[in-house]
Amino acid sequence: MTEDAPATGLTELLARRFLTTDEARAEKVARWHERGRRTARENIADLVDAGSFVEYGRFVTAAQEQRRPLAELVVEAPADGIVGGTATIDGRPCAVLSYDYLVMAGTQGMRGHRKSDRLIELVRRMGLPTVFFTEGGGGRPGDTDLPLVSALDVGSFALWGELEGVVPRIAVVSGRCFAGNAVLAGCADLRVATPDANLGMAGPAMIAGGGLGQFAAEEIGPVAEQAANGVIDVVVEDEEEAVAVVRRLLGYLAGPVPGGAAADPAALRTLLPANDREAFDVRPVVEALADADSVTWLREAWAPELVTAFARIEGLPLGVVANQSTHLAGALTADASAKAADFLGLCERWGLPVVSLVDTPGFMVGPDAERTGLVRQAARMVNAGARLSVPLVGVVLRRGYGLGAQAMLGGSTHRPLLTVAWPDAHLGPMGLEGAVRLAMARELAALPEDEREDTVARHTAELRTHASALNAARVFEIDDVVDPAETRGVVAATLRAAG
Repeated sequence: MTEDAPATGLTELLARRFLTTDEARAEKVARWHERGRRTARENIADLVDAGSFVEYGRFVTAAQEQRRPLAELVVEAPADGIVGGTATIDGRPCAVLSYDYLVMAGTQGMRGHRKSDRLIELVRRMGLPTVFFTEGGGGRPGDTDLPLVSALDVGSFALWGELEGVVPRIAVVSGRCFAGNAVLAGCADLRVATPDANLGMAGPAMIAGGGLGQFAAEEIGPVAEQAANGVIDVVVEDEEEAVAVVRRLLGYLAGPVPGGAAADPAALRTLLPANDREAFDVRPVVEALADADSVTWLREAWAPELVTAFARIEGLPLGVVANQSTHLAGALTADASAKAADFLGLCERWGLPVVSLVDTPGFMVGPDAERTGLVRQAARMVNAGARLSVPLVGVVLRRGYGLGAQAMLGGSTHRPLLTVAWPDAHLGPMGLEGAVRLAMARELAALPEDEREDTVARHTAELRTHASALNAARVFEIDDVVDPAETRGVVAATLRAAG
């Protein structure tokens, strides 16, 4: 071996490494930038701590040497269109993967699958939270170098699915995300999407091939639809904001931090309307309870009668679920029940305590409600709350009626570690006026018609006194009645006591 042999090998290494970088495809990158987009490597570089990324499989090429020159594949198909490895984000270990849309439209090659198999397996072994940028067109049909018939023995989907409850997984969706790429996004715990994203189980070619019609990519699973049906958890302005949101979401996993600033707690005394039949936006209540700038809303466009969010209270990370009376008076629909069940399950997997803010007349009822599968979804919500092992704290803001209120509290007012109510709250087995009409049906029928409503009003007022929070506390159906201004401190103290 000559003295300059190592240098020659190093020269080849550095040259080949350069060909895997964005600098080696400047024209493609420039065109991508003109569309307002960032490359896979740019998104990863923005997400992870500088110098922390350890890449796997950068020299992999597409398995197409039987139909294309190897030199061409080295230049045109770097990393087989998927960049991945380990890194740190804000000093905490993680894994990150990203399909590269500038390589064959981010399609999933067979060697790329081997790489994702390897990385996902390592994620499990190392216990790493994982971020996956999933843009791409699904399986790639053009790989020729491996003996294939169905390619259904690919491991990535099962390996990725097995990680539920093992490590946190966040998918970022921008541009076109179809077929296998969409499945990987859908299997994640959370999905963050940009407005230009389309997310679907099949792209235009597969739809047309199945004889189902001709559709443009933009028509398939646009963000507005996928946010309204609960597929997308957070909609952001662009990839830069997506990265910032991912950092924030992962930050909740870091545990307690020094207590953050908050609004004047006394403001909580004035956020509910004097008329308890008047709707109000519960989000300012959540923000007033939480540390300043710590709230991240999830699935805002789906089932808006229920609000879900991550936040911090006195530095403690937690999930918040709250009824939203501006939509359907805060009644729990099938979609709201599914949203709650999903969110409670996510908090359980991520080890985050839950604060439940109750203001509901109960479950939405009636023939139309039942046609939506309400019983099934309501039961999912009850099961999810009852099975929580993370701390749960309940706060009845105004109305806590019936099975809906119980579901918001894990199945019972005594299921949470602490259940408190605000002074003007009322609790009952059903809405107060409805309870009067049901209990007095025979008596009301016997009264002259012009006396019935006055009778209902009088007995409803009497029942309101009986159903008051203080009366519920007197018989120990709830643990305490608190000044709204005390709520932050009470919640934080309970969660600290829970360890």
